[in-house]
Amino acid sequence: MANTPQAKKRIRRNERRAEINGARVSRIRTFVKAVESAIAAGKKDEAAEALKKAQPEMARGVARGVMHKNTVARKFSRLTKAVASLG
Repeated sequence: MANTPQAKKRIRRNERRAEINGARVSRIRTFVKAVESAIAAGKKDEAAEALKKAQPEMARGVARGVMHKNTVARKFSRLTKAVASLG
């Protein structure tokens, strides 16, 4: 248990940040799922449009520190490749 006032404040802060960051990650997952479902349905135009919307969200996640840079780069690459292969 935290004893110092600063440690107590950090606990409060960390709880708030965890809630915000969880919402950010959830939002990113929603965008990625939209791309994946369009790919599964074989709808290239819809998948390309969804990917266009997902990329800035994923990049924002990296900028905010909720996702790792290489993880997002890998997802970009795989989703882009999957959309291109629908041709």
